[in-house]
Amino acid sequence: MLLLACSVLLLWSVQARASTHSARVWWGVVSYVVDGDTVWVRPEEGGKPLSIRVDGIDAPEICQPGGVASRDALMRRALGQRVTVHGRLHDAYGRQLARLVLGGDDLGEWMVTQGLAWSYRYRNDSGPYARQQGQAEAARLGLFSPAQGPRPVYPREFRKQHGRCF
Repeated sequence: MLLLACSVLLLWSVQARASTHSARVWWGVVSYVVDGDTVWVRPEEGGKPLSIRVDGIDAPEICQPGGVASRDALMRRALGQRVTVHGRLHDAYGRQLARLVLGGDDLGEWMVTQGLAWSYRYRNDSGPYARQQGQAEAARLGLFSPAQGPRPVYPREFRKQHGRCF
């Protein structure tokens, strides 16, 4: 009976710790940048790095035009840096959707302002950074620069046409 009680308590504590990063604020260090909207963050309190999808943006796929530039800019800005993670929920790929704040700056907003990502659109909603995207387009920055060649298609459309990058 004591063994069963200890097992249940251990399982509960592991599940509770795993879920603590879901819908709360926590701190960690960006340990890897996958692409322009996905990073791995090692929790400050210890443990394995967690996959984070930057909430509110959609960056180009790594194999589409602008994808490498988007990833590299996020890498230069965030890799090895301490961030505040405002977790919301998990996506279909198991990544936590979260707003990341670095030194008081919202990294999603920064990416869109620089023209390195789009404000995440869904149905008729132009997303949380629509104003910043409009400014980046008007200034012809990053993805919206004529120097980039043809304007990259929105990542959702790219995936429909070409599939995911691997």
